[in-house]
Amino acid sequence: MKKELRIKKNKEFQEAFQNGQSFANRQFVVYALKKENQEYFRIGLSVSKKIGNAVMRNQIKRYIRQAVFELSDLIHTGNDYVIIARKPLAEMDFFEVKKSLTHVLKVGKVLNRR
Repeated sequence: MKKELRIKKNKEFQEAFQNGQSFANRQFVVYALKKENQEYFRIGLSVSKKIGNAVMRNQIKRYIRQAVFELSDLIHTGNDYVIIARKPLAEMDFFEVKKSLTHVLKVGKVLNRR
C-alpha cells in the first residue's frame, strides 16, 4: 500500500474517532470517516502493545495491509478508515485475518458487491 494512502497524524486519527462511524467484531474495531473531494481511501492502523511484542505487532500490521490491498477494489473510496486490532489477532494467520476484516467491513457496509 502506498504511503500517501496511510493515515499517520494523531490529529487525523482523533478526527476519525470523534466524527467517524464505528463498527466491530471480535478481532477489529473500524472507524469510517467520510471525506468529501477525496478520490481514494486512506487507512490508519492501531495495534496495541497488549497484543504482543514488536515482531508480533508488525506482523499483524503487515497482514492487515495485505488484506486491505487485496480488497482495495471493493472498498468504498472517499473515506478514511482507522482499523484497531484486538487481542485475538495474535493467534490468527493471514487468511483468518483477511476473512475477519472482510466480515467487519461488510458489517459496516463499506464493501462493494462483486
